[in-house]
Amino acid sequence: VLSLCCEACKKVIFHVPSELEADTLVGRVDLKDCLQSAEFISSSDGNFKVLEDGSVYTTSALSLSSEKKTFTILLKDIQEKVQKKIHVDLVEEGKKVRHARDTVLKRTKRRWGPIPSVMIENSLGPFPLQIQQVQSDTAQNYTIFYSASGPGIDQDPKGLFYIERETGNIFATRAVDREQYPSFQIICFATTPDGYSPEVPLVHTIRIEDDNDNAPYFTQDLFEFCVPENSRPGVVVGKVIAEDRDEPYTLHTTLKYRIVSQTPPITPAFSLHGDTGVISVLLPQLDRELVPSYTLLVEVRDMAGQPFGLCTTGTVVIKIEDTNDNAPTFKQLQYETRVEENRVNVEILRISVVDLDEPGSPGSGAVYEIIRGNDDQAFEITTDKNTNEGILCVVKGLDYETAKQRVLVIGVNNEAPYLLAPHSQQLSQSTSSVTVHVLDMDEGPVFKPCLLRLDVKECEDIGTAIGRFVAEDPETGNSEGIRYRIPPGQCNWINIDDKSGEVRTVRVLDRDIGEMRRGQCNVTVLAIDRNGKTGTGTIQVCIVPGNKNFPRITQTDYIMCRDRKPICLTAQDGDEAPYSAPFVYRITDRRLASMWKLTPHDDNSWYLSPKGDTPYGIYDIPVSVIDNGGKIGENTVRVNLCDCVTPTECDGRTRQLSGGNVTLGLWAILAMILGSLLLLLILITICGCCGAGVMHRQVTDDCANHNLIISNTEAPGEEVMDHNIIPLQNTCDQAGYGVKTGEQQAFEMVKGRGHTLESVKGGGHQTLGSVKEGGGPPMMDTCRYSYSEWHNFTHPRLGEKVHLCRQDEEQKHSEDYLLSYNYEGKGSLAGSVGCCSDQHEEEALDFLDQLEPKFRTLAETCIKR
Repeated sequence: VLSLCCEACKKVIFHVPSELEADTLVGRVDLKDCLQSAEFISSSDGNFKVLEDGSVYTTSALSLSSEKKTFTILLKDIQEKVQKKIHVDLVEEGKKVRHARDTVLKRTKRRWGPIPSVMIENSLGPFPLQIQQVQSDTAQNYTIFYSASGPGIDQDPKGLFYIERETGNIFATRAVDREQYPSFQIICFATTPDGYSPEVPLVHTIRIEDDNDNAPYFTQDLFEFCVPENSRPGVVVGKVIAEDRDEPYTLHTTLKYRIVSQTPPITPAFSLHGDTGVISVLLPQLDRELVPSYTLLVEVRDMAGQPFGLCTTGTVVIKIEDTNDNAPTFKQLQYETRVEENRVNVEILRISVVDLDEPGSPGSGAVYEIIRGNDDQAFEITTDKNTNEGILCVVKGLDYETAKQRVLVIGVNNEAPYLLAPHSQQLSQSTSSVTVHVLDMDEGPVFKPCLLRLDVKECEDIGTAIGRFVAEDPETGNSEGIRYRIPPGQCNWINIDDKSGEVRTVRVLDRDIGEMRRGQCNVTVLAIDRNGKTGTGTIQVCIVPGNKNFPRITQTDYIMCRDRKPICLTAQDGDEAPYSAPFVYRITDRRLASMWKLTPHDDNSWYLSPKGDTPYGIYDIPVSVIDNGGKIGENTVRVNLCDCVTPTECDGRTRQLSGGNVTLGLWAILAMILGSLLLLLILITICGCCGAGVMHRQVTDDCANHNLIISNTEAPGEEVMDHNIIPLQNTCDQAGYGVKTGEQQAFEMVKGRGHTLESVKGGGHQTLGSVKEGGGPPMMDTCRYSYSEWHNFTHPRLGEKVHLCRQDEEQKHSEDYLLSYNYEGKGSLAGSVGCCSDQHEEEALDFLDQLEPKFRTLAETCIKR
């Protein structure tokens, strides 16, 4: 055992000043006298540094707070594992050293801080075995007693270590197991007899050095792995794992693996990696059918597999998984069986196969198929999962008269795809033939076809023959002696003749009726032969849409204004294609057809528009609409051809065209009555004006602004004194009048002192004024005049007045009549004078917005002028 105790070489005393600067040489120590080859030199006090030649320097400025300062120089030879220390005392110059009892002791690291102790695990002694010594430098001046506590001393495991009271030697009393106690940390104390502790308690570590006393062991008693057969070399099978309780990262825990033996003892099939414990495939061909599993005895050894290392063995079982490398084969190549005709869903044969793959695995599960002889899908073959047999069944009745026997070729495969070994031959499918003999049986009639579809046009007459549905006796091949009937409880659309099988309708089939909305019904028919054998068939009755509805125009009342924009007529037909659109429109009345025309727009709509200058009025136009199936729908379209801007203006105010005569509406008649009253008032006014003579008129600026004549002349108008001019009374009242002239009317109402009524015909102008006294109702004659009388009376007189104005020598009146004046503002001294003009006011013209359409045209004409 190597002793690691620190031996003190000597003690050195330097006399120094009380104050020392940094980097000051304190003295020199002969290091080689203590240790010849010192590889490590250090100072226990950081305020001092020691060079290789033994020179001691201060590292920082310091002052001796006491009369004496002590530190230790530690020397180590790492290769020889030897360390020495030198005690250095610094004494202040000119001071006497105190008594040891009064000296202030400083902690040093030479003897009181040794390196950790090491004890060999499972040491054989002799015991007690010294493992370390701790000493305090204060023992030179004091009587020091040593003691210790901690694990192994006064804690579990108690009594394992003790320390000598006088020397500080640490002893072990017995062997230690490192796996149980890898290290101990004890606390050492140095005290004087009176209990004074000159040293800080020392924590000392005792490390237990590992001994290879534990053999490695596998983590499992049995390792089980699986690998598919025919796996390639190098495929990883699994990994074995072993552990060692000895100290990690040492030779004691460096493990090596190897395969000791293989069962069965044939060519080695697997390899084991020595360092990792990974097992891989070694044999290129693993055949489960030959060897289903392998058992390996493996060994693990520590000390990197050296012979003197400890070892343990374990067992590995490797199971070879099955792959589908064997094809199933039939036990027999030919089979025979029998079945009665018309039997369905009956098992007729079981077929067995042999497969070398593992039973119950997808590689051995058989999948059967019928390769030939089953074009009509009358047979079906399935697999019995329990026995792996093929079950051959008849799923569609066989007919003896058609074929007395059937020959089937059946093949077999596996559920899983084939996985062949390298360099092996391709597998071929095994087949077997089955001969099925059909036995003759007495059977009932058979409908051919078993499902008959009959299309019936919608709304056909009751009793219409729509088809024939007959059955045959398979034995005789004819329909003699077979009767037909329809079982009750089905849709009552058709019936069938019990002897001939002729099908007729018993109801009018209409898709708009409740149960017929679907347009289809299936009817089961029974056929019964002489022996009472029955057969069934199905008739599918489908209602085909027909042309039962007349096309009609959706909207028949329209108003057409003066713009005569074409009307879009749209028709609808409840039938489906091809009995609906496109539609063709026709005007059936020749006289109206000469006045109106129809032009196509799209499949459903046509435009209706007047031809030429069709008079205003209400027209009832007969329009026929022909659908794509030729069915004609008669419609009457009423068009109110009205003199309006918007259709709302013609509500209740229309002119009708009937028998070539034009009749006036209620409002037009009322307008004529008002016009007659107005004419009477005008005649009375003219008579009064002619007797009164010529008057001067003073027109205010405000009233002048509303003259019908607009003048750009800024000079005041001249006073007119002519007996030919019709005088106007200075009354400012409001009235409205309407005159009908031929086919065109114009009306103007102006609030002012005079009233103007303008009617235009043939380019002539006539102007009349009427006077109303005191704002009361106008004075008018009760007698009525016809339009011709009024026209004959006013036209020559007004024409004469206008002619006289235009024939004046100086042409003053004519110029004044033709020119217009600008508005000169309120308060102007000049007035506007015209030979045939009138004066107006601006206020209260809102009533113009409520005028009748005929009077509005007159107002627009006056405004333009």
